[in-house]
Amino acid sequence: MKKVLIANRGEIAVRIIRACRDYGIQSVAVYADPDQDALFVRLADEAYALEGVRPAETYLDIAKLIAIAKRSGADAVHPGYGFLSERAEFAQAVLDAGLTWIGPDPQVIETLGDKVKARHIATSVGAPLVAGSDGPVSSSAEVIEFAKLHGLPVAIKAAHGGGGRGLKVAWKMEEIADLYESAVREATAAFGRGECFLERFLDRPRHIEAQVLADKHGNVLVVGTRDCSLQRRNQKLIEEAPAPFLSAEQRQKIQDAAKAICAAAGYSGAGTVEFLLGVDGTISFLEVNTRLQVEHPVTEETTDLDLVIEQFRIAKGEKLRVLETPEPRGHSMEFRINAEDPGRGFLPTPGEISIFDPPSGPGIRLDSGVVSGSSVPSVFDSLLAKLIVTGTDRDQVLRRARRALSEFRIEGVATVLPFHRAAIEAEDFIGSDGFKVHTRWIETDFAAMPDAMERPAAAADPSMTRAWLEIDGKRVSVGLPKILLAGLGSAGRPDAGGAAQAAQAAQVSQDGVAAPVSGTLQSFKVGDGATVAEGDLVAVMEAMKMETQVAAPKAGKVRLLVKEGDYVQAGSLLLKIE
Repeated sequence: MKKVLIANRGEIAVRIIRACRDYGIQSVAVYADPDQDALFVRLADEAYALEGVRPAETYLDIAKLIAIAKRSGADAVHPGYGFLSERAEFAQAVLDAGLTWIGPDPQVIETLGDKVKARHIATSVGAPLVAGSDGPVSSSAEVIEFAKLHGLPVAIKAAHGGGGRGLKVAWKMEEIADLYESAVREATAAFGRGECFLERFLDRPRHIEAQVLADKHGNVLVVGTRDCSLQRRNQKLIEEAPAPFLSAEQRQKIQDAAKAICAAAGYSGAGTVEFLLGVDGTISFLEVNTRLQVEHPVTEETTDLDLVIEQFRIAKGEKLRVLETPEPRGHSMEFRINAEDPGRGFLPTPGEISIFDPPSGPGIRLDSGVVSGSSVPSVFDSLLAKLIVTGTDRDQVLRRARRALSEFRIEGVATVLPFHRAAIEAEDFIGSDGFKVHTRWIETDFAAMPDAMERPAAAADPSMTRAWLEIDGKRVSVGLPKILLAGLGSAGRPDAGGAAQAAQAAQVSQDGVAAPVSGTLQSFKVGDGATVAEGDLVAVMEAMKMETQVAAPKAGKVRLLVKEGDYVQAGSLLLKIE
C-alpha cells in the first residue's frame, strides 16, 4: 500500500490524509465542484475533480471514483464514513479493479449493513434485542400493522444506512404515512437505497457503543465503549469515552455481545456495534456500523491507538498488536461543530466562514475540514469540525471543555457552539444526581436552548463552468468557478435568471411562505390553487442531507412560486397563501 484514494470529503478526508502522512504513504483526494478549494483538497498529495455538484454525481458515483483511482495510480481506497462507506457494491468494485479495500469484506458489509440480517446474527449469539420487523417493509400500511401489534413509538429505519439518515420515529398513528415516505427519501438520498425496516422504539434510552478492531486472522478486539446519547434529529452532537455511568456488568455485557457479533460475522477492520440502554436497564442491540465512526477520536485519545492507521495495517493483512481490551486512559469528549442554528430547530446554515478561530491548550484536539474563508455547501453534511477534549477524569474534561468552547469563535455561519456551551452546564449532563441525558433529551427536557442567530449571507454559486481548450496542440479540459463569471450570461448579457432570483429573495409579503433554509425544494405537499389550514404541511426541503418540513403559517389559497427540484436560498419565497 503506497497511495490511498480517499472517497470522501471534509474533516474525515483531512483526518485520513494526515494518517497517510504519519504512515508514510501518499494520499489522493477527489472533490465535487463546491469543494474545489476545500482544506482537504489543498492538503492531499494529489486531487482530482469529480465534475459535479450533488452527491449522486460525485461522491456516490462508483464509476468515477474507480476511474480516478486508476488514473492517479492509487493502489488502495479508504471510504471514510457516510457516502459509499457501507456499500458492499463499492467495496467489490474496488477489489475487482485490483485495489485494496480499506474496510470489511463486501459480503460482511452486505450482511451487517442489512439491519435485518444483523439482527439475526445478534440473535444467534444471544445479544439482547427489542421487537422488530422480519425484513424491510414496502408500505406505510405495514408500519401501521406493526404498531398495532407491538405498540407505539415505532422506529422506521433505513436498512442500508446509519448516522441517523433515514430514521424516523412515529409517536402517533396518523403521522406514520408521512414519516415512512420521508425515511425512504432520506435513505435514498444519503445511501442510494430506500428500503426501511421497523423496530420497537425504546423511550428515553441512552445510546452506547463498542469500538471494535478485527484482523483477517480471526482476532477480534473490543477497544472500548462510548456514550453518544446527546443527539438531535437522531444524529449525535456530543460523544464521550469511556461510556460513563455504566455498571461493570452492563459494560461487560455490551463488550461481550459486540465481540460475539463481529466474530460470528467474520468481521475485519474497524467497526462499531451500537446498543440502546433503557431507563430500566434494558440493553438492546441496535446495529453494526461497518466503517470508522465520526466519534472515533475519543477512543483514540483514551487508548493511544490511531484507528485509521490500524485500518491500514489490517487491510495489508497484518495482525492486531493488542488482543485484550485496554484499560482507558482518562476520559475524552467530542463536540461536533455543525453549521446549524440551534435557536431555529438546528436548521442547517450553509454559507461562507469569515472567521474560524479554534481553541488550543492542554487536552485539546481539533479535527477540522474548514478554515477562515471556507465555503460551507448546502448539498453536503453540516459537520465543519470536531473539538475533542481529554483529561484525567470526566470532571477535568468538563472544566477544559468550558474553557475551550468559550474560546472557540466562528463567524459567517451559524453553528451549534452556543448549544454546546449551554448543554455542558445542564445538571442532567453533568450527572451530579445521575446521568439523565437520553436520545430525545434535547426535544423533551433541555430548557436552555440559545436564541436564533443572524441568518448568514447567501453562499456563492459553487458550481464550475467547464470547456475544452487546446494547449500546445493538446486538448485539455478546463474548469472555472462560476463566481468568476457572475453577472454575465453565456453570450455576455446580464444573467436575467440570477436577477430574478435576487428580486424574489428581496420580496417581502405578508402572504409569502419563505424557505427556512438554503437547499433543494424536495416536494410540495399541496397543489397550486389548493386551500390549506394553518399548520398544514405545504412543502419539504432538503439541505445538508436532512429534510426540513415547511408548514402553512395561516389558512388560505396556495399559489406556488417555484418548482420541485429548484435550489432556493433561505428567505426566498416558496409560495403565497392568499
